[in-house]
Amino acid sequence: MSHVMNTYARLPVAFTHGEGVWLWDAQGKRYLDALGGIAVNTLGHAHPKLVATLAAQAGRLIHTSNIYQITEQENLADRLAAISGMDKVFFCNSGCEANEAAIKIARLYAKGKGVENPAIVVMENAFHGRTLATLSATGSRKVHAGFEPLVSGFVRVPYDDLEAVQQVAQNNRNVVAILVEPIQGEGGINLARLDYLRGLRQLCDQYQWLLMLDEIQCGLGRTGTWFYYQHAEFLPDVVTLAKGLAGGVPIGACLAKGAAAEIFKPGNHGSTFGGNPLACAAAITTLEVIEHERLLANAVKMGDFVRAGLSTALADARGVVSIRGMGLMIGIELDRPCAELVRRALDAGLLINVTADRVVRLLPPLIINAGEARQLVERLSALILEFLGQSAPAN
Repeated sequence: MSHVMNTYARLPVAFTHGEGVWLWDAQGKRYLDALGGIAVNTLGHAHPKLVATLAAQAGRLIHTSNIYQITEQENLADRLAAISGMDKVFFCNSGCEANEAAIKIARLYAKGKGVENPAIVVMENAFHGRTLATLSATGSRKVHAGFEPLVSGFVRVPYDDLEAVQQVAQNNRNVVAILVEPIQGEGGINLARLDYLRGLRQLCDQYQWLLMLDEIQCGLGRTGTWFYYQHAEFLPDVVTLAKGLAGGVPIGACLAKGAAAEIFKPGNHGSTFGGNPLACAAAITTLEVIEHERLLANAVKMGDFVRAGLSTALADARGVVSIRGMGLMIGIELDRPCAELVRRALDAGLLINVTADRVVRLLPPLIINAGEARQLVERLSALILEFLGQSAPAN
């Protein structure tokens, strides 16, 4: 009997080591990792530069405390500010903590405006975390179930629907911010239109709201730019990061600009482990490798290759609703629940997952090459066709 709490429906495999986009189990079987630890293993497994950084930093200093200055944290904050256009960074340990920081910024911002019962606009099908505040912001009854009463102060509207947000603006004077994922990951790889995001920016400017973007899954190069909002060519007030920031070492970050960057004062917020030397050193190296190995461009090239390959292989498949995404954030929606594909893929030496019941989600490391992307397309398309009860087209 395991003494680990039963919070995960784990698959029957344990990995012993990895290299690049590959993982091996205890029996020596090799798996192509097309999930990347759910968008965490940006540089794949055992990247030599990241390994060297971790070994060297662990040999010098792992943790002190945020009571003291941390040089690695200052350096990482400088780097994030440079690539994001933001002014200040708060470091924590995870995505939900980064979103908690954003929610607290919005509430303190509201108090400064004299709004006693502030509300934040959030979206249907959103996922922002599993703490009480972030699960309340999340648009999933499954995530909410059993944890009521939820935290108040959230107004939910349909995703990618600017008119719905405009209606809220006209009828709710307590709104002070919008929290939105530019691409909904857990919600099924749903992409917001760039015009929608620009419209949100305009509404926030008009009503003096904060525009807060959750880029925990879609940020840091996954869509071919450092941040998704850069495709829309504007700046948010707050952006949250985690997952792939340190290539697998736990870290989260809440970045802010302008008035939002000046909200927190000593004592308002904090974190014991957040931004410690080890995590920050790993993040700095991860960002350096993304830049030096041109992984932003690779995300675009390999993402286009995978989507095109899947579109061709599944062109005549009955039951494929759509193939969508940007860069190396890809979803294949089927017309039926397909969680069974995760186990079938595991048996075939491929790591994927299914979200929103019917969407196969791919989040491979940004280092994936053309040969590996080809294997991903071949293995996955064959599995989907078999699952749908159809045969692969003859070559």
